[in-house]
Amino acid sequence: MIRKAVIPAAGLGTRLLPATKSQPKEMLPVGRKPVIQYVVEELVAAGIKDILIITGLKKRSIEDHFDEDPMLQNMPPQLCPTANNMNVQLFYIRQSTPLGLGHAVSLAKDFTGDEDFVVALGDSIIHSSRPHELLLRMMRVHREKEAVATIALEPVPEEEVSKYGIASLEGEGEEVSRLVDIVEKPPREQSPSNYAVAARYIFSPPIYEALSRISVGHGGEYQLTDAIRLLIHDGLPVYGVVLNECERRLDIGGFDTYFEAFFLLALTDEELGGRMVKWVKKWLQEHENHLKHIR
Repeated sequence: MIRKAVIPAAGLGTRLLPATKSQPKEMLPVGRKPVIQYVVEELVAAGIKDILIITGLKKRSIEDHFDEDPMLQNMPPQLCPTANNMNVQLFYIRQSTPLGLGHAVSLAKDFTGDEDFVVALGDSIIHSSRPHELLLRMMRVHREKEAVATIALEPVPEEEVSKYGIASLEGEGEEVSRLVDIVEKPPREQSPSNYAVAARYIFSPPIYEALSRISVGHGGEYQLTDAIRLLIHDGLPVYGVVLNECERRLDIGGFDTYFEAFFLLALTDEELGGRMVKWVKKWLQEHENHLKHIR
């Protein structure tokens, strides 16, 4: 069983300014909780016991969120989450200068040691009735295939491939497939497929040697995708696990996807979702004529 996970959360979040001027994008609320709380809860449900969160400038509120608060000690645990009541150990390290996801993951080497570990991006939610089941499937594949890397994938529209790392697979259309290549944010006409990396990874220790060999890549940063590509080209087993039809990655990277995520979580809220659906229907009816002019 994999017991360690790494959450990179040091990005500047400039695409979400001014909302992120004084708070991390990982702490933006989506429905009732900040983004990173969904991620931590998913990891804990998958059996993870130790989590390293890689923070950076203006990210101290992440630590505060999971810390004990004497003023709130009588509140129900679901309203005041702490590492203690979530039954997980949280560790922190700072990436003072954002040099890319590859560099961030390399900082976890002493934490993970010779163990396999999960990487879950702190700005992405896996939305489903049981979001941790994706990680459980990935863990099973990683073990059974003796992989050095196992990556969550989801098909995206062709016009969006330039936003993501894109994988080329031995068997497209299959739930599990070996990767034959991967490239970071390719132009649409050069994309090897439309299977995008979906913010969840499992790695074995060889990833660190690969990370030590990469140079500055797309966007002037050290890209995790480039290290994964080295593993593939070295002939090592790298597998992709495709999200099923009940799973969806919610990417809190820009206002368009952030609005979609908040809207979805509000409409499916256990207590207030029904009320929100009625309100949206009423609003759409009242503004139907106006909407015709902006479609």
